[in-house]
Amino acid sequence: MTVQLGINPLTWTNDDLPSLGAETSLDTCLSEGKEAGFAGFELGNKFPREARLLGPILQRHELQLVSGWYSGRLLERSVEEEIAAVQSHLTLLRELGAKVLVFAEVSGCIHGEQQTPVHLRPRFPQARWQEYGEKLTEFARYTQQQGVQIAYHHHMGTVIESADDVDNLMTHTGDEVGLLLDTGHLTFAGADPLAVAQRWASRINHVHCKDVRADVLADVKNRKTSFLDAVLSGVFTVPGDGCVDYPPIMTLLKANQYQGWLVVEAEQDPAIAHPLTYARLGYNNLSRLARDAGLI
Repeated sequence: MTVQLGINPLTWTNDDLPSLGAETSLDTCLSEGKEAGFAGFELGNKFPREARLLGPILQRHELQLVSGWYSGRLLERSVEEEIAAVQSHLTLLRELGAKVLVFAEVSGCIHGEQQTPVHLRPRFPQARWQEYGEKLTEFARYTQQQGVQIAYHHHMGTVIESADDVDNLMTHTGDEVGLLLDTGHLTFAGADPLAVAQRWASRINHVHCKDVRADVLADVKNRKTSFLDAVLSGVFTVPGDGCVDYPPIMTLLKANQYQGWLVVEAEQDPAIAHPLTYARLGYNNLSRLARDAGLI
């Protein structure tokens, strides 16, 4: 698989705060994403979750299914319980040709709680890294046997958010567990996305290209807002429109022969950040960055 450019429907409608873009249809999301230049979409809350329904819709728009978020609870569940829980999601991805499953551990997470400051996020229980790593590796081995690899999504407001969290996760899991590099979440967490990418380049199997407005980030951290209020304040934007230094990250991906999707995932308030305008900006900036690095 060569590198392709995709987008997440968060540009149009928000899964964590459904009131954002609630009036926007799936057809509008897909048609505008295609118009902007993207080859594929990740799943969102308006997507049918059966291949027989979603497949024809994507075909009509000449789009591919990139991947989709899965809320894992391996801190609370057994591997067998997690395998049972993932079946419908895994089947949808496999049947529509997606090669990665975006996995995030959501036990105790607060990123969807608008009244809870994001710095109060849960911390990973240190004594359980070994156990958790073994469980996630076993789970990932199962999905890999089904033709879909885990791409672990470190995420604000969850137990795996910081660079140290990512290092612990990668250290305690096998190669079956891939890493989703999210430039925006790492920057928000106070980490250097390039440094994290350098340490774990061989494990990166999915990339979310989310940029950060540095002045907004400083403000929301100072005010100790929730993750959702930070989004509403405009902390995130499309690649090339914020403070993330993308060229060295793209060069690193090229040097490590990255083959997969580069996905624009930049949740904003669509009433303020016009979706098609930002989709075009994201595509134009990301395609230029990827081209300059020799990725496409």
